[in-house]
Amino acid sequence: MLDAAGVAHRAVAPDCDEAAVKARHRGEAASLALTLAETKARSVPGDDWVIGADSVLEVDGVRYSKPVDRDQAAIHLRAFSGRVMRLSSAAALARGGTIEWAMVDTAQLSVRDLSDDFIAAYLDAEWPAVSYCVGVFRFEGIGVQLFDAVEGSQFTIFGLPLLPLLGALRVRGLMAA
Repeated sequence: MLDAAGVAHRAVAPDCDEAAVKARHRGEAASLALTLAETKARSVPGDDWVIGADSVLEVDGVRYSKPVDRDQAAIHLRAFSGRVMRLSSAAALARGGTIEWAMVDTAQLSVRDLSDDFIAAYLDAEWPAVSYCVGVFRFEGIGVQLFDAVEGSQFTIFGLPLLPLLGALRVRGLMAA
């Protein structure tokens, strides 16, 4: 998304234990997404500007992570069937380990009733690409077939509240205003 938006950047792996952050967290999915994004942004050493981001998916009060294998992906899809996903995506902007800006946005995605045949065919077509996706879907591909209604920003669904982030970059002179 950053490339498509014309944001010059380089990817650096954060130095944080996401599992530990998740285990310690008490509160809503949106606040967890924000905590993870901030933790990632703070963890990259140096004085360069750092963008940290993360997404957290919740269905009926249960948080879901990326599936560990295809069988778990099918289990997740069956659990999502006929329900509403709440997908919270957060971004944080840090410099020198200090958070300068952060925000979280949540989209609601209504999953249509999914048959076992559909789930099998879908995973035949999309596995292993969706193994890297919380929610087991790529909205920009055939994963859009999982839904019959969506409320919220497409960028949030893609995993980054892009428009607010671009605004924060412009305010700090990191992009042309």
